[in-house]
Amino acid sequence: MTSSLQRGRFTTTYDEESLCRTGLKVVRTEAEAVAALAKRIDGSFASACKLMLACKGRIIVTGMGKSGHIGGKIAATLASTGTPAFFVHPGEASHGDFGMITVHDVVLALSNSGETPEILAILHLIKRLGVPLIAMTGNAKSTLAKQSLVHIDTSVKEEACPLGLAPTSSTTATLAMGDALAVALLEARGFTREDFAFAHPGGSLGRKLLTRVRDIMHTGVEIPAVPEHALVRDAVLEMTAKKLGMTAIVDNDFRVLGIFTDGDLRRLFEKARDIHTTPINEVMTRDCTKVSAELLAAESVRIMEDKRINALLVVDETNRLIGALNMHDLLRAGVV
Repeated sequence: MTSSLQRGRFTTTYDEESLCRTGLKVVRTEAEAVAALAKRIDGSFASACKLMLACKGRIIVTGMGKSGHIGGKIAATLASTGTPAFFVHPGEASHGDFGMITVHDVVLALSNSGETPEILAILHLIKRLGVPLIAMTGNAKSTLAKQSLVHIDTSVKEEACPLGLAPTSSTTATLAMGDALAVALLEARGFTREDFAFAHPGGSLGRKLLTRVRDIMHTGVEIPAVPEHALVRDAVLEMTAKKLGMTAIVDNDFRVLGIFTDGDLRRLFEKARDIHTTPINEVMTRDCTKVSAELLAAESVRIMEDKRINALLVVDETNRLIGALNMHDLLRAGVV
């Protein structure tokens, strides 16, 4: 299928095959550019990591144009993985924003050419402040590369743009190198999944990694529980009132002896047992699953799925009943 597109003064004829062919060439070109970076994870890379790890302030990322957009993403990735960082526009730095940089910081400057005027214009200020400068450029002989304390080579064989003009392979390579720095720092700091969640409290990942059973379990009078001498009828009334699809059976000290669920009730009816005369301790499940209030809510989901159950009893270290929850509670909390 061939189509024509006219926009402004450009008229182009294209077909699906040519579009896919071009797209595939771009992906391959950029993949080759990223693969070439493997040989540049070397002493300079390690030196850059050491400077960042020793930084007592923040990593200040700067870059113009497309490099600036990549710099913003690198700064965000660093900040969310345990390395405090933010982006400073080099043009704005010459008009007051340089005051955002302190003697405790480290500057990471991005420029494919290494000759970006807006960055070169603030080099003397960076030097005067005594701030360590790390440069990521595609030209090791450039002014920026020579003026930096550490230079990381992000040069590419060719841009994926057929005109050789639009930053494509070069920005992809820079982004990949930025990710390499961020992850190397993450591991060096011993950054954990829980640390990551603290940096993302509003997202679904944060909820899964931060929410614990104690945060969503039912407590106090909301806990369904009946004494061991109760009848099944009493257990059914308690289950109906508390609406969790089960009830705990407890002793005089509120320690868990067992559980009775909707499923147990259905099986009881199949056996034609009389709920008005049958003691609950004859039909309850004694070896029931119990969890700690400190357990991650996401882990409780896994337990329910593995054991094919819909509710859990929560106990303390003495087996005393302190809470209860079911799958609906986890759904409402956004953990599932």
